[in-house]
Amino acid sequence: MNLKAQINITPYIDILLVLLIIFMVLQPVSRHQLESRPVEEASTPAAAPQAVIVLSVDEQLNLSLNGEEIPFNRLGSRLFDVFSGRSDKRLYLAGDPALPFGDVVRLVDVAKASGAGDIGFLELKSGS
Repeated sequence: MNLKAQINITPYIDILLVLLIIFMVLQPVSRHQLESRPVEEASTPAAAPQAVIVLSVDEQLNLSLNGEEIPFNRLGSRLFDVFSGRSDKRLYLAGDPALPFGDVVRLVDVAKASGAGDIGFLELKSGS
């Protein structure tokens, strides 16, 4: 008598077919596609790129907006004036590494309330 030990794969095939049916049922019926439209060229030339807005703050909380010194109590109104006439609402906040986190949060809150969109963080270089 010659006995061979073989693995019975029939239960594995049954499990595979059940999983295949489950995944076919779970597959969404309709595919979502992104709509694309051709871009028509503007008859007028493109506007000149807008200047970058950088708010710098040092360890003593001295603020400057693109090099112009500004007190904290006027920051909100000044940023509102700047962002009201711009399509690009990006603001870069250049801060001293020793600046407390709470002060950074206050500046971000004022900037967001004044109309800033995306805010990027920069490290203030010494002597800037």
